[in-house]
Amino acid sequence: MAARVLVTGAAGRIGRAVLTLLAERGSEANALVLDDPGDLPARLVVTGDAADAKTVGAALEGADAVIHLAAIPTPEHNTAAEVFTANSLTTFTVLEEAGRAGIRHVALASSWGVTGLPWTAAENPHPPYVPVDEAMDSQVADAYGLSKQVDELTARMMARRHGMSVVCLRYPYVGGFEERLLAHAARLTADPAAGARDLWTYLEVHDAARAALLALDVRGSGAHAVHLCAPEIIVPYPTEELLRRYHPGTVLRGPLPGRAAPVDTSAARRLLGFTARNLVGRDGATSR
Repeated sequence: MAARVLVTGAAGRIGRAVLTLLAERGSEANALVLDDPGDLPARLVVTGDAADAKTVGAALEGADAVIHLAAIPTPEHNTAAEVFTANSLTTFTVLEEAGRAGIRHVALASSWGVTGLPWTAAENPHPPYVPVDEAMDSQVADAYGLSKQVDELTARMMARRHGMSVVCLRYPYVGGFEERLLAHAARLTADPAAGARDLWTYLEVHDAARAALLALDVRGSGAHAVHLCAPEIIVPYPTEELLRRYHPGTVLRGPLPGRAAPVDTSAARRLLGFTARNLVGRDGATSR
């Protein structure tokens, strides 16, 4: 386990959960944020743009690992050029400065958006097959999804360039139960079509943080991309029934009994030893 971890985007949803988990495990944290909210449990808080090399260098003081979460999280509120430029340059800068500083373990927030399904211009995009895995061809037609593709390519280059281990975590819809997930479950239960692009997947925020910390323990150099999600979908309907209704041309490569998530997370289990623990139940209740 790393002794001190730089967390970029530390004031965000996953960032705060990561800082809390680091504190619980006795590891120190540095935080890089655009604005200091004043309540982050970090030894060092650096404010500034994660695309600026000097700022990142200052934030790396004493760190021996990096969890890179800073990004524009959707393509909905910025121009395409702003989203692509900010996300791609930020990831390049953080990984380059980390490598130059001797960091050899990085966890990087990628996204379900790398598949292209959430924001493609197509009216009803469909995965070619399920369970979706890391080998599935992307349908990206938006700047955010493209930026995440570039992030993963950057991770591969930086792994070669600096002998680093970089794990790209393809996060789905993430939130806390009371903060986000229960309302999301109710919304999609009422309108399952609204979750079709995400295949009704989700991940509870503390599970998202735990996956990031596990990614720092991957040995050797190289870049890896893994899908993450809860093992069950967030709505109280049979998965195969939803697929027949909303993705009728998608090939079912294996049975998906009950509410099984139509995403293959076996790579995360093999590489990280990660399985999500915090679940939204059939009746909207939560389990841990």
